Amino acid sequence: MSHNTWIHRTVRVGVKPIARTRVTPNQVTALRLFTGIAAAGLIAVGDDPWDDIGAALFMLSILLDRADGELARMTKKFSPSGHAFDLFSDALCNLLIFVAIGVGLRGGGILGYWAIPMGVVAGIFIALNLWVVMNIEDAKGTRAAELKSFWGFDADDGMLLVPILIWMELDVVAMILAFIFAPIFMIWAAIYYTRQYGLLRLPLMGGLYARVSARRDR
Repeated sequence: MSHNTWIHRTVRVGVKPIARTRVTPNQVTALRLFTGIAAAGLIAVGDDPWDDIGAALFMLSILLDRADGELARMTKKFSPSGHAFDLFSDALCNLLIFVAIGVGLRGGGILGYWAIPMGVVAGIFIALNLWVVMNIEDAKGTRAAELKSFWGFDADDGMLLVPILIWMELDVVAMILAFIFAPIFMIWAAIYYTRQYGLLRLPLMGGLYARVSARRDR
């Protein structure tokens, strides 16, 4: 994903004072992970005001996801393990949040208990997208999987719609959109990166790992 979207530029203002402290990017990532898990727990309750509070926590978690990278770039504190921790946190938080929305919608609305497996499917495909990114970056370099931004936004910024839709009581819309478009984006990413890097195998239904037909380039 891009590192210079409107969200990154906004977060950068708040990160500058932190860069002069002893706070590390990994600590910010850990806080992102904690707030993301807490948000999922609250959203899974499925009742006001807990889902609204959970949505606010998830919005904070998304901003912290941008903040850890900005802090790393400002302080020059980069590490492969820190980057892997960041991507792992992204994948887990995004997966859990859609499972939580499904659990919160259980037994009610037009989806009923189907919301739970729909949330699991959406979350897994979103996590798989990040797994593909990890594999490509492991083989081709840290920013090899970066996509161009569009009008100052990138694909990852779409997650900002999740808390907004929850506040608008459009949880069902968020679930349906994620259930439809997460697999579509996964398939598009598979085709795009196959053409760009010559992937030999992708983590779709029949694949368990991704491999790139080139030597590591760090």
